[in-house]
Amino acid sequence: MIITLAPNAGEAVLETVEGVASRHPGITPRRHVFEGARETITEVHLIGATRQVPTSVFEALPGVARVVRVSTKYRLIGRHDVAVETSGFDYCGVRFDDRTVNVFAGLCAVDNEQNVDKMLQALASAGLHTTRMGAYKPRTSPYDFQGLGKECLPWVFGAAGKHGVRVISMEVTDARHIDEIHDALEAAGNPTGVMLQVGTRNAQNFELLKHVGQQKRFPVLFKRGMGITLEESLNACEYIASEGNPNIVFCLRGVKTHLGEPHRNLVDFGHVPVVQRLTRLPVCIDPSHSVGRRDAGPDGIPDIMHAISQGIIAGATQVLVDFHPEPSTALCDGPQALRLDELPALVAHCGRVRKAYEELGKAWKTATSASDAG
Repeated sequence: MIITLAPNAGEAVLETVEGVASRHPGITPRRHVFEGARETITEVHLIGATRQVPTSVFEALPGVARVVRVSTKYRLIGRHDVAVETSGFDYCGVRFDDRTVNVFAGLCAVDNEQNVDKMLQALASAGLHTTRMGAYKPRTSPYDFQGLGKECLPWVFGAAGKHGVRVISMEVTDARHIDEIHDALEAAGNPTGVMLQVGTRNAQNFELLKHVGQQKRFPVLFKRGMGITLEESLNACEYIASEGNPNIVFCLRGVKTHLGEPHRNLVDFGHVPVVQRLTRLPVCIDPSHSVGRRDAGPDGIPDIMHAISQGIIAGATQVLVDFHPEPSTALCDGPQALRLDELPALVAHCGRVRKAYEELGKAWKTATSASDAG
């Protein structure tokens, strides 16, 4: 059971709710606070066998907005009520929610200091403050490039500070990587922020999920598992939230099928509204790892750009996309990387598609409202 308090409810209301909950044997109340764009949402979650606990005793209390019996597995990340907003969060001056589009364009794998500086300079010129930088790279073959690891962190963070990049999405594959990132940021004077990325290969690495959940400093970008169900992936996010870190973005990156070409993975961006309906998590799309190549159709538009359109028009508000100054020399996933001179066009494209999404939403509501009235 989840008791949601009114926006202006204070500590006295919280204590009253917890006191009423504690009268019921086997029930433990836990507080959870979600920072929304317009208001702060405070909830009290009742842990235990709540079937015999009446909702009326809480609904009658002043300061209680609603009481919901949880019938879903996603206690913390679940939406539970369609009226509940996607709370989102702020990090290093960047807003993550279902209204603000953020483009994380960058290097799939950091290869040298010069390319990092070129990439971040291009971001600054395009007005972007977010990027992706792969320092730790899990690879299918043990002989492929595994990333430069902690040795590249000082100059990645230094370049981010130089070019005004506020948040770097960076995959971690082991708990020690979190400490290495923390120490490198401290040594550099904290010039930027890091969003810890849990890659698809670690979607059910439960010990890693617990570690990224137990630390509160860094938000988390969780990539859907390539060969597991959507439910299993969302339960993995619940693992992170249950350890204490609610600042999670859910990323759709394509799934494995037996269908083969033409793309690397089957694009699953039609699940964007499903994730939004089931959870309160902002949703990201990764067109680069879904499509896996920069081929274009007869219209001249790369398949990756079409995939971006699919995701944003479905409501996604974060895009994770590979770029490289010289894709032919990239040490990882060069065939899918876009060129730096294509970055301004991508930014403009994302803005146009988001505007179309918002206009379509308004038109749908107007049309259905008129239909209901008739």
